[in-house]
Amino acid sequence: MLKAFIKRQISGDWGKEVVDDLYNTEVFCIRGADINSVNEGNYKNLPIRFIKPENKSKFLREGNIIIEVSGGSPTQSTGRVSYVRGIYPNIICSNFCRAYEITENHSSKYFYYLIKNIYNSNIFFNFESKTTGIKNLLLDVAFENIKVKRVPLSIQTSIAKFLTNIDAKIELNNRINAQLEAMAKTLYDYWFVQFDFPDANGKPYKTSGGKMVWNEELKREIPEGWSSILIESLLFKEPSIKKIPSSEILESGFIPVIDQSSGFIAGFTNDKTTAIETKLPRIIFGDHTRIIKLINFSFARGADGTQILLSNSERMPQHLFYQTLLKIDLSNYGYARHFKFLKGTRIVLPNTEIAQKYEGIIKSYYSMIKANIFQNQTLAELRDWLLPMLMNGQVMVK
Repeated sequence: MLKAFIKRQISGDWGKEVVDDLYNTEVFCIRGADINSVNEGNYKNLPIRFIKPENKSKFLREGNIIIEVSGGSPTQSTGRVSYVRGIYPNIICSNFCRAYEITENHSSKYFYYLIKNIYNSNIFFNFESKTTGIKNLLLDVAFENIKVKRVPLSIQTSIAKFLTNIDAKIELNNRINAQLEAMAKTLYDYWFVQFDFPDANGKPYKTSGGKMVWNEELKREIPEGWSSILIESLLFKEPSIKKIPSSEILESGFIPVIDQSSGFIAGFTNDKTTAIETKLPRIIFGDHTRIIKLINFSFARGADGTQILLSNSERMPQHLFYQTLLKIDLSNYGYARHFKFLKGTRIVLPNTEIAQKYEGIIKSYYSMIKANIFQNQTLAELRDWLLPMLMNGQVMVK
């Protein structure tokens, strides 16, 4: 039974958002909503909270396992799982999750994949209760009743290593994508913030004495021949198309669904009438989350607060538009519909030559990013196809 793997249970904590005399220990907190990103090696968006010093016993260590116990949806059970790595010394899980330390005679990584397989198989649906509209996973009951195959530690380790190698390739692709994103940002800053794009002689424009003129609307100097524009005036009106509610998003399918969540792809749909073709990339803006994504493949639009942005000007092509939007700070508006504030923002509009030159360079970066995203999808599908067969002994690792 699953409970044989457990050495110790570690409860979650949500603490407080702001430090005070009692809650003064800073922590990074993993919520159920963070589990997918954390499993992809992305810890950068974890919320920072403050807990009481006496609750430092809740700090997690590498090899601990986090399981979501509250949440889910009609089509998705609770029970998402994450393996803790030694990224931060002060990391905890929220009180909508529970963490476990695994016994020495079991592989914690194997247990992680075992729980992942149980979750993928929808078994946790059988162990859920519902109170005040939230589904709760009766994890103690599940651990008592879900029977699993007894596997020697050496085989557990081999299976875990094989699956970890697949996940490591996915993480490598994610790191490559992050580096490509950083390169695009660096070039943007150099050309469109410092205004040191190449002049007619190939030299940095502003540093080499290129003429700057005062723009009254922006209240600053910009290169001669450039101007400013409201984002609202740049937007091409997209035709109306069906959105996919979160309750209808599938774990796998033909068409990726993009919403305003932190995960790049929310899931999938097989409804071909919802597909948005992207001869030109689209920019997705999260009305509540303020998350911005550049999508250069066919996709379906999530229903929860997503806005699609497409520029109507060759002086602001899509990859340049995306980088420009990333620079806009809308954090002061709190929990609100942010799209109206975004549309009312005025930005620099470069000349066509420099805009298109940047677009030509950066477009290739995002083509590589797209290839890595789809390779990751293929690898994840392979891993999830092999997972149940490895766990029940149909397939062996040599």
